[in-house]
Amino acid sequence: MVARGSSAPSENPKPSWYRRRAVLVGCGVAAILAVTVISDLPQHTAIPQQISQENTVIAEIRTDAASCVYAVQEAFRFYGEEGRGALSASDRAAVPALLRDDQGACSYTSESIFDLSNIEVPGTAAGREIGAVVNSVTLWVTSDALAAIEAIQTLTTDGANAQALQSLVKAEHLLASDRAAVASELAGADRALDGAHLQGPGLASLPMSTNPSA
Repeated sequence: MVARGSSAPSENPKPSWYRRRAVLVGCGVAAILAVTVISDLPQHTAIPQQISQENTVIAEIRTDAASCVYAVQEAFRFYGEEGRGALSASDRAAVPALLRDDQGACSYTSESIFDLSNIEVPGTAAGREIGAVVNSVTLWVTSDALAAIEAIQTLTTDGANAQALQSLVKAEHLLASDRAAVASELAGADRALDGAHLQGPGLASLPMSTNPSA
């Protein structure tokens, strides 16, 4: 059976611009340029306190991104199950609405994504690295994951579509590369904190599959 996504369908139709990729990407890029608010003054804080502060920020990142992380995993699962013929007729009928929910979970129309884009980080050396993490996670969510979901929407509706498949492959590569960027930025924060091991923001290891028949 198809599992309903974490974002409930909206009762009101979304405005027409919501479906326009160029507008979404433009808004996302503009927001990412100013996504993180960092204290203006340098902070001199004991390392244990800094570690606690950074873990608190990362926990907030994880919470805000969680709905989109679930959504993109769900979208890939639908794509794979449909390709394997594992969906019933009723499941296939439900997929378009569920994918719209998934799309919303990775858009700035989601309150969680708006909150993610307004996270404040400490003005320490480690905080600057965590600020970069916020930027990379926001990019992963509002550009990479959203692009993958939109490509899957087309592929599950129209079947074999070369342009949509190319878009999905590109999105999968970006999901992987931006996730790697987050890991590198976390490593930089760890070094700034004398070798601490901060928790990660919980991004899924994607792509799950570019070939639904595999």
